[in-house]
This record gives sequence, structure tokens and C-alpha cells, in this order.
Amino acid sequence: MPYQETLDYLYSRLPMFQNIGAAAYKANLDNTYKISELLGKPHLKLKCIHVAGTNGKGSSSHMLAAILQKSGYKTGLYTSPHLIDFRERIKINGTIIPKKYVTKFVEKYKVSFEKIEPSFFEWTVCLAFDYFVAEEVDVAIIEVGLGGRLDSTNIIKPKACLITNISYDHSNLLGNTLEKIAFEKAGIIKARVPIVISEFQSVTAPIFIKSSKKLKCVIEFGNKNYKLLNYKKKNGLLHATILNVKKDSTDLYKLDLTGTYQLKNLLGVLNLLDHLEKADFSISIDHIKGALKQTIKLNGLMGRWQKLGDKPLIIADTGHNEDGIKQVVENLRQVTYSNLHFVFGVVNDKDITKILNLLPKNAYYYFVRANVKRALDENELKLKGNKLKLKGEAYSTVKLGIESAKKSAKKNDLIFIGGSTFVVADALVLFNLKSNKSKILRGSLK
Repeated sequence: MPYQETLDYLYSRLPMFQNIGAAAYKANLDNTYKISELLGKPHLKLKCIHVAGTNGKGSSSHMLAAILQKSGYKTGLYTSPHLIDFRERIKINGTIIPKKYVTKFVEKYKVSFEKIEPSFFEWTVCLAFDYFVAEEVDVAIIEVGLGGRLDSTNIIKPKACLITNISYDHSNLLGNTLEKIAFEKAGIIKARVPIVISEFQSVTAPIFIKSSKKLKCVIEFGNKNYKLLNYKKKNGLLHATILNVKKDSTDLYKLDLTGTYQLKNLLGVLNLLDHLEKADFSISIDHIKGALKQTIKLNGLMGRWQKLGDKPLIIADTGHNEDGIKQVVENLRQVTYSNLHFVFGVVNDKDITKILNLLPKNAYYYFVRANVKRALDENELKLKGNKLKLKGEAYSTVKLGIESAKKSAKKNDLIFIGGSTFVVADALVLFNLKSNKSKILRGSLK
């Protein structure tokens, strides 16, 4: 099949979380093991680093991949979801998987997979494993899709694990307390494999410590071993002075990922690198600093406090849960502008009252519906927002909302676009942006 026809087949045939939500979630690893068995168990042939967490796991994965790539390693990177092109999920040294590999893979295994009846995510994970083995990568950074314990990526045998911050998200699947959510994330911890938790949180730390003791593995907390001394934004980069507590030394890092929430991610990444060096990876401080200055360039990460325009300033960010929105609001406070125009949309399977209560009241809202089935109706969203004194109008598409915001905004205003990963995805298509070394292709997500 041609590539687009292949994608249409996959989107229509396989249950896809970003389209149908919880119904696509498989609460076991059976299908993943079956597919991997069919492929010759590629997950056991890879040297992997496993990354989980509520927020920050995608950014942390891209940072790690950039650093290893800069250090001379052929580096595979698996992340989800994609924003524009399905192939963003699977990269080697920043280059997305070729269309031909995807189509040939589907052609070869189509009949066998239909017997297994996998989800879209189960299928995609195993495609990534197969591709990384075929291309003989030196190391693969594997980001968890949802949770950890029952996530399809959790069949790997990693060299090290990283868990970023823990906050509320997907509570219907992972639990309605931070302890329950942490338990699911802790499911990626493996026997005698070092684990780094980016942020020490008193509520969740005991969960991780208990799991690590049971599995006899070293556990460290990024913000215990590395301390942020100060930071500032300068010349389009986030400058952070970090203290290495163990070595009692300081270093200045400059990040092209400029959202201040990246500072939490940075501490976890730096701590994990300590363990990679112990595992005989050759990584110099120059490699680290050089990679962090060009993570976006090296790996094409999009949607993280991404500037889309000037005069008016236009920024998009994929923060979509309670903690993510808190970080968005905090970053907005650090920007100077006259008026705030907020293009905002969400999915329909979340309790958004807490999120709406966090949003600034002094903004004008453009309530939108993203181009996915799970998107909440824009009129319902407007009604909920208006009840909480968020003033604005409803728009049936992200495009219409952004166009209206651009017409209304003055050159000293700020247009922010977010609330959902899929809102940002639609915005990137509108602005004709693309991931590094890829062509724009959203896929059939209607």
C-alpha cells in the first residue's frame, strides 16, 4: 500500500488512544509480547534507557537523545504522541523513520497482526523496536506512553530508568491519588537497574524507594544531587547555573528548550548521565552542554514553549493537565505583554474544572475544538469557562480561533495556544511547521 493508505488502514483498524481514549488502553502486556515474539524479540537486542513520568518525560527523552547523539552514539528515540507526522514517534539521530520501512512492515505483518488485534500503540512500539534493531542503533531512548507498569514499552530490559515528576493525569486509568499514580510509574523499575527520579516529592518518594529496595537497585533523586542556583533567559536560551552536590562543582548550561519547567527535567537528566557514565558510556561535559543548546535542532522537538510568531508574540505549549497548566501560567507571568489572548481547547474525557480554575482571568479566550474525536465541543467548553469568569467566544476549529486571535491582537499582545496536545498539533500545521528532517503529514485523525 502507498504510505498514506497504510496510515489510513492503521488509524481505522487499530484502536488509537488519541482518538478514542481509555477504550484503546490495554491493561496487560500480552499483545506486545505476542508481537515481539513474532518479530524475533527485538526488545531484547537493544540497549535501552526507559523514561516515564506525568510531565517532562518527552522533553527529558529528547535531551538524553541529543546528548548521546552529540557524544557519537547512534541513538534511537521513541516518543508519543506525534504532533504532525506519525513518524515523529520513531527517530534515529533526529531523522524520522522512512515511509518505506513503515509500509513494508505493515505489508509483511498485516495478516498476523490482525489475528493478534493490537492497539495502535502496541503496534507502533514494536515497529520502533524492529526498526532500531534493523538499523543497529547503539542505544535507544524509550518513552513510556501511559503509566508504566502496564505500558507496552515495559517489556524492555533497560540499562537505566528515569521518572520525571508525578502529578494528576489519566486518573481513570492510573488512579485518583498521587500514590496510586506513582505505583504505576514505578512499574518500570527493574531489578538491579539504576533509577533516577527527577523530583523528590514527599508523597511519592516512599513508593519509589520501596520498589527500588525490593528490586535491589540504586535510586537517586535528581533535585537532591543537583541544585538549581539561578537561571535567566538570554538570547533565546534558558541559562541555568547548576550545582553538582556530589562533586561540589557548578556548571552553566544553556537550553534551547526555554520553558522554566525544563529546569526540573534538567536535574533528572544530569543525574541519569552519572549512571550512564558508570555503564561505560563516554559523555563529556562539552557533549552535554553542546547538545542542550540544540536539542530542538538535533531531534526536532516541538510544542514545548515554542514561539510561533512575533508582534504579536505567539507561543504554544502542550501542557495539558493540572500541573502542566500551572507551569504554563507561571511561564506566562514571566512574559511582558499588553493583553493576553488565550486559544484553548481540551479533550472530552477529563475533569477540566481544576484546570479552568487555574487559568488567568485577565485573558480573552478563544475556545476551540481540535481535529480529534476526543476533543470537547467548543460550545460546551465556552459554557464551562464562562461560568468560571473566563471571557471569550467559541470556534469550531483551532484555525478559526487562531485567525480570530491574530485579528484582535495588537503588536504588543501575547497569543498563547494550548490546553491540549492536539490543539498545539493543529496550530503547528496552520503555521506550516514541521519536525526536524520530516515532511508535514498529520494523518487521518478525524
